[in-house]
Amino acid sequence: MSAVPRPEAAPGAPRARGMRADDLDAVAAIERAIYPFPWTRGNFSDSLEAGYDGWIFEDPEGASREPLGYAIVMWLPEEAHLLNFSVAGPLQGRGIGGRMLDWLLDDVRRRGAFGMMLEVRPSNAPALALYRRAGFAQLGVRKGYYPAGGGTREDAWVLFRTLRRE
Repeated sequence: MSAVPRPEAAPGAPRARGMRADDLDAVAAIERAIYPFPWTRGNFSDSLEAGYDGWIFEDPEGASREPLGYAIVMWLPEEAHLLNFSVAGPLQGRGIGGRMLDWLLDDVRRRGAFGMMLEVRPSNAPALALYRRAGFAQLGVRKGYYPAGGGTREDAWVLFRTLRRE
């Protein structure tokens, strides 16, 4: 696993730590609860084995042992690709995702990324609003990228955010 501990984010922000194999059951359970076409436990395991950054976001007060959310980030030359970014269902809409995303953007910028890319369903209005607030702009479209109901496919919007380097 290439995820390494980083300094804490602002007070009250979720605490980030590297995802471990013993987190995978909880992560897969959250994934199944919030997505009609979830990643499998094996997808997460394979990502960690491939050396992608896996992050677990926890309650900074330690009141809950369950993850607030998680992220998988793949590194490309000078760019980070956000492959999976999720907040546990009951916690969505409380600003946790914005604080998690701020932490991720700061982390990849400090580690040398020029920018971050991601794909999102055009039908996922809350995610689109979050990414737009964070400064992401649409770069393109991947036709038929996501599985959808009834055996159909949904396009993905490719979003990108340039990161200022220090």
